[in-house]
Amino acid sequence: MKTILVTGASGSLGRAAVAALTARGFSVRAASRQPLPAIPPAVHAVRFDYTDPGTYQPALEGADGVLLIAPPLDVESPAKLNPVIDRAKALGVRHIVLNSALGVEASEDAPLRRIERHLMASGVGYTILRPNFFMENFTTGFLAPMVGQGGIYLAAGDGRTSFISTADIAAVAAEAFSGAQHGRAYNLTGPEALDHDEVARLISQAAGRTICYHAISEEEMLRGAMQNGLPESAARFMGLLYSIVRNGWAADVTDDVRLVAGRPPLSFAEFARQSAAFWR
Repeated sequence: MKTILVTGASGSLGRAAVAALTARGFSVRAASRQPLPAIPPAVHAVRFDYTDPGTYQPALEGADGVLLIAPPLDVESPAKLNPVIDRAKALGVRHIVLNSALGVEASEDAPLRRIERHLMASGVGYTILRPNFFMENFTTGFLAPMVGQGGIYLAAGDGRTSFISTADIAAVAAEAFSGAQHGRAYNLTGPEALDHDEVARLISQAAGRTICYHAISEEEMLRGAMQNGLPESAARFMGLLYSIVRNGWAADVTDDVRLVAGRPPLSFAEFARQSAAFWR
């Protein structure tokens, strides 16, 4: 039985990955900076902090594979993840699956692309996942408070996004650890690209109340994010991401989820139906 370490196990993708890997029969280590409130009995919780190298070896030692999930909106992520890759190699980890981002290969200076390059050159077997924006941002992520108050305020213009559920990303990750997807990169999207007006309508139908999308300027979005406690560097990273949406570069739809996981990805309409309780 392979042992897989999942970093960021308290986040939406980390939780989905723990569930998917456990269902596939892996021995799973759920890694997080803080104690996890609830994990399946078969999962082993370990403390892991990218900023504390003393946590690396206890978490990594004896692991066959690692799912690396970078902290969100972190421009300093290469300085945090690259040493983990190096330590994993030294400890004999055979396969690292990196969660990156759709389109990141277009800019060699992008933080996640720099991590991709480091992993590719490390000599460790690797698989790179490049998902689009998560559907779960609207349920448990940074957009959930806005939805709760009846409005989605973003500098997304009328750009379309092929949103993907973390359950589908996790299914691809589990398949990567199960099969022979070494040295591969997958661009992961949902089955269609929607603008935020369409997303708001689907959430409204599921929630039984009206949710409206408000297209705001990038300056307004950054100011609001920083007023809510987001560091300036993270806010500017967020601004870059939504400029990608406005320019239509987040609208690509791929077939990689079906090709790897053997089933089509979840549509946003079905995701909204399944998630209605979050918004009522």
